Amino acid sequence: MSEMIELDEIQEKVILIGVCLNDEDDTRESLEELADLVKTAGAEAIATVVQNREAIHAGTYIGKGKIEETRELVEELGATGVVCDDELSPAQLRNLEEQLGTKVMDRTLVILDIFAKRATTSEGKIQVELAQLKYSLARLVGLRSSLSRLGGGIGTRGPGEKKLEMDRRLAKERISQLKRELAEVERHREVTRSQRSKKNTPVAAIVGYTNAGKSTLLNTLTGAGVLEEDKLFATLDPTTRMLELPSKQQVLLTDTVGFIRKLPHHLIEAFKSTLLEAKYSDIIIHVVDASNPQMEKQMHIVYETLDSLGIKDKPVLTLFNKQDKLEERIILRDFRADKILHISAKRGEGLEELQAELEELLRQQNILVERLFPYDEAGKIQIIRKHGELLEEEYKNDGIYVKAYVPVQYYETVVK
Repeated sequence: MSEMIELDEIQEKVILIGVCLNDEDDTRESLEELADLVKTAGAEAIATVVQNREAIHAGTYIGKGKIEETRELVEELGATGVVCDDELSPAQLRNLEEQLGTKVMDRTLVILDIFAKRATTSEGKIQVELAQLKYSLARLVGLRSSLSRLGGGIGTRGPGEKKLEMDRRLAKERISQLKRELAEVERHREVTRSQRSKKNTPVAAIVGYTNAGKSTLLNTLTGAGVLEEDKLFATLDPTTRMLELPSKQQVLLTDTVGFIRKLPHHLIEAFKSTLLEAKYSDIIIHVVDASNPQMEKQMHIVYETLDSLGIKDKPVLTLFNKQDKLEERIILRDFRADKILHISAKRGEGLEELQAELEELLRQQNILVERLFPYDEAGKIQIIRKHGELLEEEYKNDGIYVKAYVPVQYYETVVK
């Protein structure tokens, strides 16, 4: 079992800082999301500072005037830290802390902290610790000056430098160990996938922006017992459950980690094995929070992430969820979806249509067979029952008439 890195508890009152680079930038919405992240991590955002700039300041993230304004806000409001809406470089982190005289965090650190709290399985813990270590390792150099000043007494510089080198070496060793453990997990995942493939059980991967209602959908359909909370990243570890459709065909539903703006690359890398569940699936179920004003942007981020993982050319079924929160029906579109449905996973509305659409999408991947099987070939009908969808079966004098959908890989076995 992997040991989690203990991060400092995020302080109670923080000021959020963002940089707006152009008029089309979604900085305000991104900062609103950051406030939710901070809340999920156990802190409170008490003020927001936005700077309009042509580019992020290479040395301090924001310019001199905004640093002064933020420092005054920190003193005036009694803030215990600031959180920047982008991942900071080691130099930016160090310079801002020096000039603001308070604790400085970035969006990535907040997300990592939430992930650290949410991970429950050994795989989830390995992935989070790996992401934390990679993030920390990049910043150990930036901490060199503050390490040398620790304690402020004579002789602290030397031990500080030695401790830094030791920390770097230990971090690198731990990263290597975690990568080996993760490779083992991935091998196990590969075995599970190949077993599923042998059984020919189709897989539908549930993807979506964080807090879109993926866990609620999985629970309502299969009684999976996954944690449901109105918080970002309420569940982290993937869950796979079997769903029997009305046609008696079975499909595996796999939940995946929620996507989000500026999802740290450390996390995408660490959670690749989990996210790739979508790559090996037969169908993508894209859950969208239809009540969120940022719905279209969130959909774009989901597809952008899927594209970056090389997940394309899969049938997509988009579910505009949380219809119970809409005061009036609005026109909802998703041009990348093969089919869209309006549902409320919480109330169970639209789930019958969902199952019917899943059946239809699975049928499209099968071949329709209509033929008379001689009685001495009755065993082939068992193959259809097990792996396909039997529509009609009629016993006649010279054999059994069957109409059924058969998976491509079993077609030759059945018709020969």
